[in-house]
Amino acid sequence: MAALLCPAAAQEPFHLESTAPDSDLTDSDPPVARLRLVRESVILGVALFLGFLVAPFLIWTVGHYILGPYNPGGPGRLLADYMTGLAHGSPIFWAVALGPYLLTLVVRSLYFLARGG
Repeated sequence: MAALLCPAAAQEPFHLESTAPDSDLTDSDPPVARLRLVRESVILGVALFLGFLVAPFLIWTVGHYILGPYNPGGPGRLLADYMTGLAHGSPIFWAVALGPYLLTLVVRSLYFLARGG
């Protein structure tokens, strides 16, 4: 009956194979733009972690040994004052927070220029 409706169907064999890509096969490398985005995101995340949490404690530690104790309290109080300064938009506090990322950008730019990029 199928041969009467479609003569070509009677001549060609019927295949049940899928044309979808096989999930077991390895794809080629991910696009370069995606790798760059992931790398930049990781660098930004680590730099912001350093700027928002590690830098204030380093500042407190150095200041504690060189200048003496922090008057209003210890490192927790300094961190609270730091977050308050960020919330008020103080440029000095934001310079500390964004400093590690800006430093990585400067170092990477200089490296790129030195390579003749």
